[in-house]
Amino acid sequence: MTNPPAMRRLFLLCSLFPLAGLCADEDAVTYNDHIKPIFRQHCLKCHGDDKQKADLNLQSYAGTLKGGSGGELVVAGRSSQSLLYEIIVDADDDFRMPPNKPPMPEEQIAMIQKWIDTGLRESAGSDSMVAARDLSFQPAATTGGKPENPAMPENLPEIEVPEIVRPLPVLAMDASPWAPLLAVAGQEHVRLLHAETEEELGKLPFPEGVPHVIRFSRDGAVLMVAGGQPVESGKVVLFDVKTGSRLAAIGDEIDAVLAADLSPDQQLVALGGSGKVVKVYSTTDGTLQYKIEKHTDWITAAAFSPDGKILATSDRAGAVHLWDAKSGGILLTLAEHTASVRALDWRSDSKLLASVGEDGLVVWWDVTDGWPAITKKNAHPPHRPKGVYGKLPNGILAAKFGPDGTLFTAGRDQAVRLWDASGKTIWWRHELDGGTPIQSVVVATEKGKTLVVGNSSGQLKFFRVDS
Repeated sequence: MTNPPAMRRLFLLCSLFPLAGLCADEDAVTYNDHIKPIFRQHCLKCHGDDKQKADLNLQSYAGTLKGGSGGELVVAGRSSQSLLYEIIVDADDDFRMPPNKPPMPEEQIAMIQKWIDTGLRESAGSDSMVAARDLSFQPAATTGGKPENPAMPENLPEIEVPEIVRPLPVLAMDASPWAPLLAVAGQEHVRLLHAETEEELGKLPFPEGVPHVIRFSRDGAVLMVAGGQPVESGKVVLFDVKTGSRLAAIGDEIDAVLAADLSPDQQLVALGGSGKVVKVYSTTDGTLQYKIEKHTDWITAAAFSPDGKILATSDRAGAVHLWDAKSGGILLTLAEHTASVRALDWRSDSKLLASVGEDGLVVWWDVTDGWPAITKKNAHPPHRPKGVYGKLPNGILAAKFGPDGTLFTAGRDQAVRLWDASGKTIWWRHELDGGTPIQSVVVATEKGKTLVVGNSSGQLKFFRVDS
């Protein structure tokens, strides 16, 4: 029989002396029990006590952490940034370790990856070197609160829209934060739909071309539409949601605007595209406030934090940067993606930024220090059709936080997923026949929460996800 007093004493000892080994995590991956045997099999002839090529000795825990002439070997919590992991999975036979041999077995590679990502424990009684983080979600108070009469379109004038041969993919879409209202991109216009009845309420003209980005202001009264004509022109236009009138036209690009956002106080607009430069303008007089020229590829997304302090931008090469929203000064570089970042979105408390990309990654970033607090690899694993071989695309094309801190993502696997605050899948659907989902928004009303997905065939799909 279990001795309750003894168990209580053991719990107390574990709490007071966690390094004493009394509370050893038997499931933890450790250097002594799991990693050193792998090194002994593959590495120690060249990197052990007898020989240290590249000044690297893997025969001891301390030597492994020290690294060699090539620098640091492992980064606690980040296998993707660890040289050890990079060299054992390198696709080039001339660079992969161990040299002149087949790759390590997949289970051994996975073991090394898990050891790094869980904190480089030396033994079962050791603490993880990755500090615990508080990722709990507390809804932030919105400045001004909910408007007494949330903006809805009223008697918008009818407009003519161009005839099209085939439906335009849903390249951009957003939902009002306070009203049951959707704005969806069309050819030279934006459709306004009732989010509950799906009824069309009117259209806003966008003669500048195709909208690539649509954003409601934080109070829902202003709609930002950005886009243009490829290799010709690009612009950002602000609309009054209620009347449909144009409030401002900002920017004068020589290509379509592909990324843009409106600051929470509606004082700034950030935009970017194929020019690889992020430009931030004043909305009051249209003057350029500052430029960001650090990106090396097309700008794919831009997003102001809900508190208005940070501007996040990303590019087609996988880079994500955080900037001071007022001055444009660099704050942090977030390195995890290896392919184009397709979407950025902030949790409403401004603590976490989500990024998704063509590499199949979903990353929740702790923006206090730029740490990837949660990383989901191959988050949208594709289904392999019968008779299809080779690598299947598993990119993620859209991401949107819900008002409760959950995150929706949509991918090339033709599925949408809902993740809780800890990064666990709690809901998903694969009922998207007819096109790849490339946009998603969350509509929260008194009647519950609805996910709206727009796909490459121009269709909208509505899903109730209350449960």
